[in-house]
Amino acid sequence: MGDHAQSRGEALNGASEADEAAGLMEAGRLLFAREVTFLRGVAALDQLPAFGLPEVAFAGRSNVGKSSLINALCGRSTVARTSNTPGRTQELNFFDISGRMILVDMPGYGFASAPKDKVDAWTRLVRGYLKGRPTLKRCMLLVDSRHGLKDSDREMMTLLDQAAVVYQVVLTKADKPKSAEVEAVAERTRVEIARHVAAHPVLIPTSAEKATGIAELRAELLQLAQPERTP
Repeated sequence: MGDHAQSRGEALNGASEADEAAGLMEAGRLLFAREVTFLRGVAALDQLPAFGLPEVAFAGRSNVGKSSLINALCGRSTVARTSNTPGRTQELNFFDISGRMILVDMPGYGFASAPKDKVDAWTRLVRGYLKGRPTLKRCMLLVDSRHGLKDSDREMMTLLDQAAVVYQVVLTKADKPKSAEVEAVAERTRVEIARHVAAHPVLIPTSAEKATGIAELRAELLQLAQPERTP
């Protein structure tokens, strides 16, 4: 009898957790289905907008699929510019998401083709933004699931640790390798980020092309947004 009661309780708990997760995913979908407004591109620290809504920054190596992922999140193909040319995003681009949060598309890093003075300028901009932005709630660190963490990602992780900015790894292009390979990269990444003080432990594999992990990522971002105002 006791075993039956325990099994029933576990089943009810599992059902309520599943219902909660489904509710978060639907609320996340609605958050990104509403108005998405480009606010401004920032090339210098004195151009940063005033503090306001919670901000979430998206960072990653050039060509990691950042713009494609942002477009998939928003359910639109034209929110962030996509390009096969590394380093296309040269500014901090600010987007208002439904009047509840700000998404910041950061310049890509880790490519050698740009002039050194331009790379240095972008580095100063990114460092200044990360260290001086109290409204920045999290940085989503995008990592190509085919390659895993590279030295330039580790440099960014160290910078985020130093700036005391919580960051969460999001694996991109998870439809490209075999699922076992993605899981192997994910496990290696989990082991490595466990040694970093500012790293969020939950890793999210995604594919902008197949929409894999998009609902889960929206649900995660929803919890960082300003609560919706009740009428």
